[in-house]
Amino acid sequence: MRTFLAEEFIEIDFTDINFREAELKNCLFVRCRFRGCHIEEVATVRSQFIDCDFTGAQLNASSHTGSSFTNCLFGAASLFVAVFKECKMTGSDFAEANLDGMTIVGGDWSYTNLRYANLSKQKLRGIKLAEADLTEANLEKVDLRDSDLTRCQLSKTRLNGADLRGALLEGVDFKSMDVKGARMDIGQAVSFLRSYGARVE
Repeated sequence: MRTFLAEEFIEIDFTDINFREAELKNCLFVRCRFRGCHIEEVATVRSQFIDCDFTGAQLNASSHTGSSFTNCLFGAASLFVAVFKECKMTGSDFAEANLDGMTIVGGDWSYTNLRYANLSKQKLRGIKLAEADLTEANLEKVDLRDSDLTRCQLSKTRLNGADLRGALLEGVDFKSMDVKGARMDIGQAVSFLRSYGARVE
């Protein structure tokens, strides 16, 4: 296993580099390219990736603890059974990425593009998803208790069986959501009814 400790990489093209099973600790990557790169089973710990391009990369079974991927591109990347623990993912784009079996534990996923993503049965309690785009995503049976969904885009999002109790839903368009079967607390239910013009007394 190759180990990278506290190393910095600026605008490097890693397209033909094999990072499979590598360990990256406290490393910094800025505007680096990992397009189509094999990064299976890589482990990152407290590493930072800023404006990096992972388009088409293979990140299957990778694990990330306390790392940050800000404004990164994961278009068509494979994150099958990848694990993200307390990571900062703000502004990253997961368009057409394979997220099947991915595990997310806490962290900040604000401003991310997760359109059409399959996150069913995920335990996302307490996660920050403020202003994330979850249009037409599958959030069936997802635990979203105490999460931050402020101004989140939830148009046609599937929330059947999801638990929204305690989640922040300020600025969310309730009329665009499919909440059939979702669990809400009293305050959320009142906001939902008022969005349809009901008078709640």
